[in-house]
Amino acid sequence: MGGRGTFAKGNNVPYVYKTVGEIEGVPVLEGIGGIHSLPEESHSSEAYIKLKPSGIFHEMRIYDKEHYLVKEIAYHPEPKLTGGKRRNILHIHEYDRSFKRSAARLLTQKEFNLFQKYFIGVNNDQR
Repeated sequence: MGGRGTFAKGNNVPYVYKTVGEIEGVPVLEGIGGIHSLPEESHSSEAYIKLKPSGIFHEMRIYDKEHYLVKEIAYHPEPKLTGGKRRNILHIHEYDRSFKRSAARLLTQKEFNLFQKYFIGVNNDQR
């Protein structure tokens, strides 16, 4: 996968992610050359997942039909949701077309139920 699955000035963008697996049909990506986040756009999947080195769910990005990032579900410390404590917590951010991200919030029960099959290694009580 190229940087954003696009061309730059007529040249292929270097690959910065590799697919290392799949969870329930969603590709699991790993960055190449120091890349740590998931892509801002997608031209080949409606979602991507990133796992922690231990294999536990870390992040999932969801894209709309026009390939824009619309949701990011993550499992890492979010001090505003944990009262300043540094503990992992499932949370979600929404993005607009300018990649502006909303403040973190907890998943609704409906969102949790919809996406829980992707949350490898995350206990239900850690949301």
